[in-house]
Amino acid sequence: MRKARRRLWIIAAAGVVLVAAGALAATALRDAVVFFYAPAEVAENPPEPGRRVRVGGLVVDGSVERPPEGGADFTVTDGAGEIRISYDGSLPDLFREGQGIVAEGAFETGGVFIADRVLAKHDETYMPPEVADALRESGMWHENGPGPSPESAYGYRPETSADEGGTE
Repeated sequence: MRKARRRLWIIAAAGVVLVAAGALAATALRDAVVFFYAPAEVAENPPEPGRRVRVGGLVVDGSVERPPEGGADFTVTDGAGEIRISYDGSLPDLFREGQGIVAEGAFETGGVFIADRVLAKHDETYMPPEVADALRESGMWHENGPGPSPESAYGYRPETSADEGGTE
């Protein structure tokens, strides 16, 4: 009986240690995971204020403001929603209006996203899949990537050949 009782205590102690280790690992993973939200998702189901998340989309033309104290305030969209972002740091060299960006930070209670990190890729076709899908649905995605089409942005019209009904 003594051996059985001792074995039971060892099994119980091992179970407690395993449960504690699992809870600790789950807590650490939850704090390390940063969820991505598209502007439309934020409009439908905003994350709680103060929770660290990533947001991404296209920088809305005419939305960038540079306060005298530094940083920048701007708006991003996925064609279905918009998020106002405030950033105190130095923007990446590749940051511009119409460009896809991803910002990391947290929302304030007023709904403004306070970013502590802004990423802009050199290839404007880079975009998280959720945002790219939303831009395609809204008509803001073209075969050359997000943003205005070359035709609307630069007055460019591709030449058509005579056999396609165009003029030479």
